[in-house]
Amino acid sequence: MLIDLQLHSTYSDGYLTPTELADFLSKNKVELAALTDHNTVGGLDELRLACKAKQIKVITGIEIYAKSNRRKFNLLWYNFDDKDPELQEFLRLSQARRRDQIRRALIKLKKLGLTIEENKILDKYNHYIPLNHIIDDIRQISDNRKKITERLGAENPRDSEIMKHFFKNRKVNKLEECYINLGQILKLREKIGGQIILNHPGKSGRIDSDFIARLKGFGIDGIEVISPHHSIGAVMHLQHLAGYHKLIMTGGSDYHLDEPAPATIKNVYSYFRIDEKYLDGINKIIG
Repeated sequence: MLIDLQLHSTYSDGYLTPTELADFLSKNKVELAALTDHNTVGGLDELRLACKAKQIKVITGIEIYAKSNRRKFNLLWYNFDDKDPELQEFLRLSQARRRDQIRRALIKLKKLGLTIEENKILDKYNHYIPLNHIIDDIRQISDNRKKITERLGAENPRDSEIMKHFFKNRKVNKLEECYINLGQILKLREKIGGQIILNHPGKSGRIDSDFIARLKGFGIDGIEVISPHHSIGAVMHLQHLAGYHKLIMTGGSDYHLDEPAPATIKNVYSYFRIDEKYLDGINKIIG
């Protein structure tokens, strides 16, 4: 059975609505999926309704920016009670901090000479405010495009280049994510249930086996093994670690959008599929 346990929609940094995402999944013959938008569950009900009509099973999910001591990492959380008031407040506070951070970052860019109406931009987003969409908003103004080109010395700079210079640069504007303490997350999990998974641990190209062992000791349930962010060597290494620590293996595409024409590879689904039969322990999540 084809599954996908990491997907993003317009409720965070994806480019398809949950309804459009259901159409995409159906077209690609996915039978079970999880919407894992960043720090929000706002799109879950829409995806459930759209997928029900297409006979696709939906697993409750979210992606959270977490920290433990000075270590920062991403977690996927499945099968929790997404209607719980404590969770809703937990996420609301995170989203409010994010909004304040983005507002300060936009004001800094105004001082650099970019044309920005920060209130108009922020009012477009009711949940997690995605940096990639903020960059799209800024680039819609022709004068901003000209200034970005001049500053970067590139005619058509990629989003990653703009993000690195204007939002990830200590000399210009250093924007951090809203990281949540792992202890808070695990405490809330005691109340609302579910499984917590370390997200794409091989994305950086280096797998920290000791860190995975520590997270197992803290109480996480599994690791994302199959991911387009992982090389085949990383997948095999993570399978070994998951087996050794008796952790659930999961997999997800981290799908956000299709590339515009004339790209031959339109999205990760052009070359990537996840079959649940390769993931030990996955039935604890997908049932």
